[in-house]
Amino acid sequence: MGRKYFGTDGVRGTVGEAPITPDFVMRLGYAAGTTLVAREHLRGHANEGEHPAVLIGKDTRISGYLLEAALEAGFAAAGVDVMLTGPLPTPAIAYLTRALRLQAGVVISASHNPYPDNGIKFFSAAGTKLPDAVEAEIESRLEQPMGCAAPARLGKARRIDDAAGRYIEFCKSTFPAELDLRGMKIVVDCAHGAAYHIAPKVFHELGAEVQAIGAEPNGLNINDQVGATAPQALQQAVLAQGADLGIALDGDGDRVMMVDARGRLYDGDQLLYVIARQRLANGGLAGVVGTLMTNLGLEHALAKLGLPIVRAKVGDRYVLETLIERGWKLGGENSGHIICLDRHTTGDGIVSALQVLAALRLQHLALEQACADLTLYPQTLINVRLPSDFDWQKRPEIESARRTAERELGGSGRVLLRASGTEPLLRVMVEGREARQVADLAQDIAEVVQRAAS
Repeated sequence: MGRKYFGTDGVRGTVGEAPITPDFVMRLGYAAGTTLVAREHLRGHANEGEHPAVLIGKDTRISGYLLEAALEAGFAAAGVDVMLTGPLPTPAIAYLTRALRLQAGVVISASHNPYPDNGIKFFSAAGTKLPDAVEAEIESRLEQPMGCAAPARLGKARRIDDAAGRYIEFCKSTFPAELDLRGMKIVVDCAHGAAYHIAPKVFHELGAEVQAIGAEPNGLNINDQVGATAPQALQQAVLAQGADLGIALDGDGDRVMMVDARGRLYDGDQLLYVIARQRLANGGLAGVVGTLMTNLGLEHALAKLGLPIVRAKVGDRYVLETLIERGWKLGGENSGHIICLDRHTTGDGIVSALQVLAALRLQHLALEQACADLTLYPQTLINVRLPSDFDWQKRPEIESARRTAERELGGSGRVLLRASGTEPLLRVMVEGREARQVADLAQDIAEVVQRAAS
């Protein structure tokens, strides 16, 4: 069954517009809750008087209050108990769901999107994204009328007061016990998002001198000219503070970018390379999972180390699925989603940054030195907004533009066209050896798409 509401990262959209409306989110909570109840009965885990329980966290968007209440009502109507954490990074909910032995975790967030958007994403009891089959089951229940459990079976809700502290200690536990960050001055950009009260404490408690920016959320400023999707603020702060390093998270804390002392930006591919080199030196790395967007330069650099790389579809859920299929431990995206399965069950910006810092400490290298053997190919990405009913794959002029670009690259680059899983966009990516040629070809294709869609 195809998915009607779930994209690559849950259900997402503009608040007040379908599907992110109070009534739909309540029905989504009810549908997810009844699915959980049914699955608990199938497994024989449902005992008299016991309810399945879920954890609900959120980022700092003002709409989180509204959607949290709607979800809570839906779950309670299905007979599911709810535990509320308040603002916490997405990977914190994955960790706590597993640590507290709950049936599922739910995050209210639209990640790197601006504040008018919001979304709902789910984690399984194991702390991983829900399988497609379970999402399809939830969608099928959404088509049925919403009911309500008998009064004695209604779910209850309570707040978890120590959730932030638990997660801070977990993050610190992923950093080698014999190391610390003393002597390092680090700027941490929290994107006015869910990690604003978490990330600075983690790095400070490991010994670093920390300067936090993007750590004053007001409900409306999440990702606003700060964070991993707007790293200029971090670059400027690192230079102004004379810091050794900068770390930028996104609104829900599951992706990371870094900046060196000279203000140069390092993306997910580069950070993945630093971690891979260290894991390989320890003899514990069989291969790396990237995506269709992973830079050819990373593929070539890993090949020189004798490491194979496999490309999954774009989306951290598909990186994770491929890692599990192959029994590998490390993968990620150039957007900054990095999954270290020997540390966590999902992508985690703070944990990933700690793995980079551990590699630098162990090898006594600066970030620039650790990336010296990696040369990224120039890559241009243009997002073209599309009407909701536009099928770009059926337009011959778009396919012709793609083939023309590939011929001009002459086998020394790539062209990738893909629809966003979270927004009504077509992403046009061109990669090759010459930056000017790459930019021109990407612009040519984008203009063809825009004309076809108008």
